[in-house]
Amino acid sequence: MSAIEQATGYEPVIGLEVHVELSTATKMFCGCAIDFGGEPNSRTCAVCLGQPGSLPVPNARAIEYAIRLGLALDCEVIDHSQFHRKNYFYPDMPKNYQISQYDVAICERGHLELEVDGRTTRVGIHRVHMEEDTGKTVHVGTSGRIHGADYSLVDYNRAGIPLLEVVSEPDLRSAAEAQAYLTELRAIVLALGISDAKLEEGSMRCDANVSLRPRGTTAFGTRVEIKNLNSVRSLGRAVAHEIERQTDLLDESGVITQETRHWDEDAGVTSTLRAKEEVFDYRYFPDPDLVAVEPAPAWVADLTADLPELPAAARARLRAGGLDADRAATVVATGMTRILDDAVAAGAPVGDAAKWLTNEVLGWSNERGIEPAAVGLSGSDLAALVAMIADGTLSTRLGRQVLDGVLAGEGTPAQVASTRGLEQVSDAAALARMVDAAIAAQPDAAGRVRAGNHKAIGALVGAVMKASRGQANPALVNELLRARLINDALDG
Repeated sequence: MSAIEQATGYEPVIGLEVHVELSTATKMFCGCAIDFGGEPNSRTCAVCLGQPGSLPVPNARAIEYAIRLGLALDCEVIDHSQFHRKNYFYPDMPKNYQISQYDVAICERGHLELEVDGRTTRVGIHRVHMEEDTGKTVHVGTSGRIHGADYSLVDYNRAGIPLLEVVSEPDLRSAAEAQAYLTELRAIVLALGISDAKLEEGSMRCDANVSLRPRGTTAFGTRVEIKNLNSVRSLGRAVAHEIERQTDLLDESGVITQETRHWDEDAGVTSTLRAKEEVFDYRYFPDPDLVAVEPAPAWVADLTADLPELPAAARARLRAGGLDADRAATVVATGMTRILDDAVAAGAPVGDAAKWLTNEVLGWSNERGIEPAAVGLSGSDLAALVAMIADGTLSTRLGRQVLDGVLAGEGTPAQVASTRGLEQVSDAAALARMVDAAIAAQPDAAGRVRAGNHKAIGALVGAVMKASRGQANPALVNELLRARLINDALDG
């Protein structure tokens, strides 16, 4: 909890609405492909454009994914849920209504446990419901928003893509808890394989509802919804800003306006987007073209039995296997658990393999905007790299260059090391000649070492490493230099 959140007389009350775009082959109610990108309006049909006479057909795989996520969140799978029409008029919704679920969702009453600042917090999951996505509106102009735009364009390729909306209970009490919730939910989605959950591409989106109330009270304050949160960092910054903004307003006037606000990532502030709609504004009613969703109990039982290891269990297992809590959390949150498991199975020490994943692989993928789990590194290649460093074939520095080649698709660690000429030189005779040359070239440094200034040996090690183009075994170089300069001096 931040200093601002602790110091005021108000308690933040936060709930999140997270939309997860599902990785099905086709849209929620038609057969159009859902690949990311593409020419505008090239992946549309009569159904997703809402043309007269077209009829929607639910995507069975999307329903399966909804149940899988509900089960992972310990929800109750509802035996009779229904699609409704959510009516509103905006250009990104071609039918002038969105097919969604209203009063009875497919999954309800679950929970998610978080570890924040050494405490375990249970956050209730109000519901997981299915709906279709809207189109994408592009406001052309300097502002990039509807206010100040010269004109707007609409791309319906996204319209109809299956979404799951996960609605939490208002159980979060700080920006840090909100970030931990989104991180854990994303890790669960990735573990289930139901979405790529790319916040920056919009396949996972988060809205935050924030209100304040006097500490020690139970009644909710006036709620403000924040839109445009496309990263865990943005969520934390936006919630912290909104808590500060509402605190100042309550101290000044005691009045908070219920509204939807836009998060400006560059300015670090929220601004009014529109008045917050109420449920009755949407005039929900059951969609007459769609029958109720009634999952068979045997099917739900099969899906339950088929659930993969979830993030909390994976972290606990890795910690029990000797990995520290922070590395275990990073490996799991970035979806690299399978790579680590395969590397350990191939003989790599868990700590060494995890260090390469969380430091080098994660850094490499972040620089290139690639999901760490999708870098194409096999556990066996990681184990081979770790082994080559352990046996002296590679130094850590050379190992980074070899890893870069492996990740670039140049082959196995052994192949990359051979092709690039990166094997570490550990031949004592060859290194002895380099050491003698370095001593001869730098007599002053050698003299200081003989006189007892052992730190001066670094200049000689550097000279050997330069002469070997970084491929000399630094430990063996140190050993040879000490034998020449320090041990000989002591013997004399």
